[in-house]
Amino acid sequence: MPVITVRLWEGRTRRQKAELARRITDAVVEIAGCERDTVRVIFEDFAKSDWAVGGRLADEAE
Repeated sequence: MPVITVRLWEGRTRRQKAELARRITDAVVEIAGCERDTVRVIFEDFAKSDWAVGGRLADEAE
């Protein structure tokens, strides 16, 4: 059972996540040869203030 975790900054729409989940699932089925119903995609949304890039909080880099 493949489990794929996608970590994103918050703000993506439900529609965007649904499309991303569909495309990731398609790729895993095609490449790994597993059954579609066994693929799990988990989204974790983070505020930019909860993420640091290059030693600075991501919301400071804007």
